[in-house]
Amino acid sequence: MHVEEDKPTAAALSRRERVREATAQEIKQIARRHLVEQGPPGVSLRAIAREMGMTAPGLYRYFNSLDDLLSSLTADFFTELTESVQASDQSLPEDDVDGRILASLRAFRTWALANRAEFALLFGPPGPHQRRHEGGALEAGQRFAAIFFALFDRLLQERRFEVPGDAELSPVLCRQLEAFAEQTGFTTENVSNGAMRVLTSCWVRLYGLVCMEVFQHLSFVMADMEPLFEAELPDILRTVGVSYRAP
Repeated sequence: MHVEEDKPTAAALSRRERVREATAQEIKQIARRHLVEQGPPGVSLRAIAREMGMTAPGLYRYFNSLDDLLSSLTADFFTELTESVQASDQSLPEDDVDGRILASLRAFRTWALANRAEFALLFGPPGPHQRRHEGGALEAGQRFAAIFFALFDRLLQERRFEVPGDAELSPVLCRQLEAFAEQTGFTTENVSNGAMRVLTSCWVRLYGLVCMEVFQHLSFVMADMEPLFEAELPDILRTVGVSYRAP
């Protein structure tokens, strides 16, 4: 389990450190606004520096590159998303696994719709100035995924559904599923390639629904995709033995 080191409190920081932290936060606030207004291509160190009355090289004292800035934003957005989903999850009793899963999935959709540009940065293909998640961004992404992994692990412990055996999966798919489990940090004793196969199938369907809505791919016929989202949930969750409840 990842444990974050305690960060110094504001009182423990020197005046110079407080000023530096405040400047870094201002840079990220402006970058987020540019991201929302113009998309990832609209985020540039030069534009941010101009707005702050700084030189572009001056920003390199805070972020080594645009990629470094986007990575820091990615970690922040994953943390924000995690807190939103956790709040919904923890609002229900510990033993209400079905209710917690539904609440978490709905919270994921709600955050995505309220933060479309941020969602695209987290889950869309990486841009020319963006590495795939690593370092702090990867760790923040794993903490987000851990919410759903913990709930899915409960379903495995309770034997809610039949898990396919490795013999039912191709060797190539098995290697991909193992890599996925390792990359995302889902490596409990209950996890098998068959379990990962079921999990990824559910995730692809749910993620696809949210993406279709976030990027408005069906806006020409559906101004509101919530009815479709709710209609799909029972079918998807039935495969893992979860009972559907209307919102």
